[in-house]
Amino acid sequence: MEAPVEWHTTADVAARYRTAPGTVRYWRHIGYGPKGVKNGRRVLYSGAELARFDAWLQAQALAS
Repeated sequence: MEAPVEWHTTADVAARYRTAPGTVRYWRHIGYGPKGVKNGRRVLYSGAELARFDAWLQAQALAS
């Protein structure tokens, strides 16, 4: 049996990356940041997608 998917709101993502929700929406607009999934009017982010973005950020920091 698969583990349930953990979903996060735009506000949750903004708090995680210490930025404003508007910034997270802008990231989504320009194709940067974690990929969101539309659910009606809401955009949700899976825990796995946030982990992928964290790993990408870490790789970018190490490459600098």
